[in-house]
Amino acid sequence: MKKKKLLFAFLLLLSAALGFIAYGALSGMGGSKECIVFVHRNSTPAEVSKQIDSLGNFPQCTVFRILAQLTGYYSNMRPGRYDIGSGTPTVKSLRHLQTGQEQPLKLTVPTLRTVDDLADFLGEHLEMPADSFYKALTDSCLLAAYSLKRETAICLFIPNTYEVYWTVTPRALMKRMERESDAFWNSQRSSRLQHIAPGFSRNDALTLASIVEQETQFVPERPIVAGMYINRLHRNMPLQADPTVKFALGDFSLRRILHKHLLCDSPYNTYRHAGLPPGPICIPSVSSIDAVLNHAEHNYIYMCAKEDFSGAHNFAADYSTHMLNARKYAEALDHRGIRQ
Repeated sequence: MKKKKLLFAFLLLLSAALGFIAYGALSGMGGSKECIVFVHRNSTPAEVSKQIDSLGNFPQCTVFRILAQLTGYYSNMRPGRYDIGSGTPTVKSLRHLQTGQEQPLKLTVPTLRTVDDLADFLGEHLEMPADSFYKALTDSCLLAAYSLKRETAICLFIPNTYEVYWTVTPRALMKRMERESDAFWNSQRSSRLQHIAPGFSRNDALTLASIVEQETQFVPERPIVAGMYINRLHRNMPLQADPTVKFALGDFSLRRILHKHLLCDSPYNTYRHAGLPPGPICIPSVSSIDAVLNHAEHNYIYMCAKEDFSGAHNFAADYSTHMLNARKYAEALDHRGIRQ
């Protein structure tokens, strides 16, 4: 009788254990929500286990560790960004980690100013460190393969949202961005380049669009601003764009451009150098790019911020009208105590 009770107890415990394992293996971690685990190239088993413990419930986490040990996963971990949630059974999630079936992430490229900013952004959102991206984006030989230079490297990145793998290498990402850029520059957009000026290139359009981007945050005004700068290019007039001076100085906090700032001897200073600067002063938004390609036709060659600080501008076709607008804005700056 005693043996029967022991046998019954053993079978009961065994059934419970098997049920626990079956439940943990076949149910998903975190229910239906996404549960992301990052496995770095130098991650340790303890670090990965700690991530998983923080995401799942006790049965799934325990079973995962058991199965990981039994299958030898910890001795052959593949780097990547993995979703072990979303209702995926634990056993299947482990299989994804073992075979390197990454979950892509959505990478939204913003309107960053410099290659340094871009490298920092990529290093923050992807596995490879920022200096790896910086090295690739400043490699003259690598950039030459894309008909780019360091000054135009950011032309490869059209601000949009892309699905990429977290482990993507700098070279692979640049190749991907080339394909995305070619798709963006469809026949309709490309045909508009020659309407601006003979030989006007994609990089020229992106450079001008970056100036438009920094000149006004008032989107409906951008085609007018673009048209004004194109008028100046057609007349061989210096662009005299304040944002290029800020870029040349590396001081983006300036609110008032003074005469001393205009003395900066940089190819980006469009007060001292005619034509476009060597490259974009930021990654321009699609709205700014399209504003250049579909610029407004008018005779304006001057612009000045409105004195109401609305972000909009006063435009002028002659210097005397422009000076009246400039004087009103200068007086508004003085009234607010803005000296620089």
